[in-house]
Amino acid sequence: MIRMSKMWLALVALAFVSSVAVGAHAQQAKIGVVDVDQAINATEDGKKVRDELERKAREAEAELKPMIDRYKTLAEEVQAKKFVLSEEALLQKQGELANLEATIKSRQQELESKLKNQNVLLVTPLQKKLADTIAAIGKEQGYTLIVQRNSPFVMYSKEALDITDLVVSKFNGN
Repeated sequence: MIRMSKMWLALVALAFVSSVAVGAHAQQAKIGVVDVDQAINATEDGKKVRDELERKAREAEAELKPMIDRYKTLAEEVQAKKFVLSEEALLQKQGELANLEATIKSRQQELESKLKNQNVLLVTPLQKKLADTIAAIGKEQGYTLIVQRNSPFVMYSKEALDITDLVVSKFNGN
């Protein structure tokens, strides 16, 4: 089903490009290609977002580190004393270890989810602004079609068609 829809979209895009080229008669089709990920990462706002997300990831790691260190220490203690401790004491330590492991995993999942949400909150406005910038360039410079480089429908494009640097420059206000 997904494969058919992708194939259908590719055919629609090909038909569009073909009809534009044929329908324009004297007008040459002007096509641009943009690497959206590269553009976002190269913009000033994109760099700020990346720095912010990296900072939040470091904070999450710092929050988990004491728990992980405690887990390692407790695991080493259990391993070193497993023959000396009574069965009851050993079971208690193993239970403590299991609880700590579950706590770490749970908190790690929470933090990962929080980071993903932050990523969406911070990147989505950039993507919208970038799409607006691309549309403005398309209108101002008479592009017939601008496609995303990493799209599954773009198998090849000449470097001369790449307008990523132009998009980044306009996005940054230069």
